[in-house]
Amino acid sequence: MSNSIGQLHICMLGSGNVGKSALTLQFMYDEFVEDYEPTKSDSYVKRINLYGTNVDVSILDTAGQESFAGVIDTNYRSGDGFIIVFSLTDMESFKAVDSLLERFLIVRPSACPPRVLVGNKADLTDERQVSPELALRTARQWNIPYMETSAKENVNVQESVQTVN
Repeated sequence: MSNSIGQLHICMLGSGNVGKSALTLQFMYDEFVEDYEPTKSDSYVKRINLYGTNVDVSILDTAGQESFAGVIDTNYRSGDGFIIVFSLTDMESFKAVDSLLERFLIVRPSACPPRVLVGNKADLTDERQVSPELALRTARQWNIPYMETSAKENVNVQESVQTVN
């Protein structure tokens, strides 16, 4: 196992209220925060062992700023990897995924960084609006991995970050 320290800058993108902050806080602190105030942007750092290498993972939680092109372009340029989050309980948040992914073609046309599509709130099965088949079809169209998470139940949270690498 290597003692060297690498760095990985991950950016969480997605509409508001899809659980980006909840996923970030679950990854960082292993806890689910039920009630929190939406923020403009927060950055967190955690050291993990990734494939035998110690890595400082910094996550930028964009808190739904994707409607501001200047803000999102800066985020798209600076990230090493991206987690595109939508809520499985909100079809509108899923519909926003294509425009978020299309932005990569404009901002970083020559080198698209690693991305993963994440359907969050998998624990809310009775409220589900986005089928696994629909989400998987979109991920395949963009040639990116897809996984479902639950920040509340800590399902696939660590894996979503590791998949970006």
